[in-house]
Amino acid sequence: MWRLLTVPPHPHHRLLLMTVYAAGLRVSEAIALKVSDIDADRMTIRIEQGKGAKDRYAPLSARLLQELRTYRKITPPRVWLFANRQDTRPIDVTVAQKTYMLATLRAGIVKQGGIHALRHAFATHLLEAGKDVHTVQRLLGHRHVTTTMRYFHLSQGRVLTAGSPLDLPQPSAA
Repeated sequence: MWRLLTVPPHPHHRLLLMTVYAAGLRVSEAIALKVSDIDADRMTIRIEQGKGAKDRYAPLSARLLQELRTYRKITPPRVWLFANRQDTRPIDVTVAQKTYMLATLRAGIVKQGGIHALRHAFATHLLEAGKDVHTVQRLLGHRHVTTTMRYFHLSQGRVLTAGSPLDLPQPSAA
């Protein structure tokens, strides 16, 4: 993941990929972000009218906030966080997809898939870090937990280290 996030030569592209991964956003949600959606005081990102026309909040990573502040000094965004060249509307989804594909090429990643893989990685990494599935469900904006469960791809090593419930400590008899 770090290799992918560090290879884009343009800070704007790096920030886009980092934002999608750090907050687990859909590409359509990321490109529609406005500067006013970033709340550094509450450490949240407001996703307005996400899938299903629902609003929600995503966590604002401290590292992402630092990157946003650094980028803002170089090129202060006006309305859209990821604006088109004319600064009249957000970038197109295809621009975000191409940014991701070029980053995977530069990083030497051969795994197939699009920018949505960053959202999958967000969910998987949170689960592997011990976050419960219902928290991840809320962060992703899923209505049903079964949708969230499709995002989790546990590594074989993690599956094998889970062990057997027979080996868990036994409750003491009262």
